[in-house]
Amino acid sequence: MRIAIAGAGNVGRSIAQELIGNGHEVMLIERQPRQLCPERVPEAQWILADACELSSLEEADVASCDVVVAATGDDKANLVVSLLAKTEFAVGRVVARVNRAENEWLFTEQWGVDVSVSKPRLMAALVEEAVTVGDLVRLMTFRQGEANLVEITLPKNAPYEGKPLRSVPMPRDAALVAILRGKRVVVPTPDDPLEAGDELIFVCTTEVEDQIRAVVLGSSPA
Repeated sequence: MRIAIAGAGNVGRSIAQELIGNGHEVMLIERQPRQLCPERVPEAQWILADACELSSLEEADVASCDVVVAATGDDKANLVVSLLAKTEFAVGRVVARVNRAENEWLFTEQWGVDVSVSKPRLMAALVEEAVTVGDLVRLMTFRQGEANLVEITLPKNAPYEGKPLRSVPMPRDAALVAILRGKRVVVPTPDDPLEAGDELIFVCTTEVEDQIRAVVLGSSPA
């Protein structure tokens, strides 16, 4: 995916590094020259511009981006970036950072925000989870228990599409805890059939993530 991040401070750079590490193309837009540090994230495209200016976003070709992340330290700027990205450039997914809790109520669809969050790792996971089908996305890490919350969106023609959960050979140290189906949250039972488009939420150890991917998608573990 091509992803634009407005704001190249600590948060913006952290998000960029997460997403680049997962194979995405990232563009960082920063209006403060002192924050322009390409050497810190050399794999990203860096642009010195004000992301709150329509002309700047046009020059950066934001319309070609799959996702825009508003990650500045200014909530007003993040709202403006979100609104412009959604209304002027029809960006499919807009994720915005909320800096002050009292402003959270503003970060809604009316301002072009699809998801409002604060922590870099969670922001990166939400970006990927929303648009990734047929791959495993790590949503959260439970560090003390050394377990992860991961998601796989079931593609069409997956090996167990249309089959009950009892037929899925679940790896050890992994549990399917929920199925997100449209607007429903399904608590899985052995007789529930899997449907294309289901978002499968697992809790598992890092060691078995590849096994889960292989079972659900029918591919060989890496």
